[in-house]
Amino acid sequence: MVMTQTTHTSRTAHDRAPRFNFAKAAPKAFKALIGFDAAAREGLDPALVELIQIRASLLNGCAYCLHMHTSDARKAGEDEARLHMIGVWREARNFFTEKEQAALALTEAVTLVSRDGVPDDVYAEATRHFDEQELGRVLALVFAINTWNRIALSTAKVAGEDERVAR
Repeated sequence: MVMTQTTHTSRTAHDRAPRFNFAKAAPKAFKALIGFDAAAREGLDPALVELIQIRASLLNGCAYCLHMHTSDARKAGEDEARLHMIGVWREARNFFTEKEQAALALTEAVTLVSRDGVPDDVYAEATRHFDEQELGRVLALVFAINTWNRIALSTAKVAGEDERVAR
């Protein structure tokens, strides 16, 4: 029996042109996601929102979203040292509050849900710092950024370009 192997040539986003404009191709889905995203962040600390979005984008390897959210965080006055420590927050806990650490752990668990699910200890720690409504919005935000990451990665968005800025 002869077996053939399919090769997959992986190219990074900078190696290729953007594939298509998701917002124009699926405007109803895009608008629904914008509404979902806005509802998720409602009432959450803007600094926490950016930390969550940056951590998920790092885990998903989404340069487009990482650039966008680190830029947003800087504009909002986020400390540069904290931005550098998000990827290694467990080793740099002194940069983050316990509440932020709980959100980062939950973000990781949900983003990487196929690995180990959401461990009970991670969920329990999140419930210590967020009431039920706030926890619902944090989870919704994690769901939203993971969706945005997947849109940007699958459509080959180019880091450094921000479609939110009017041209």
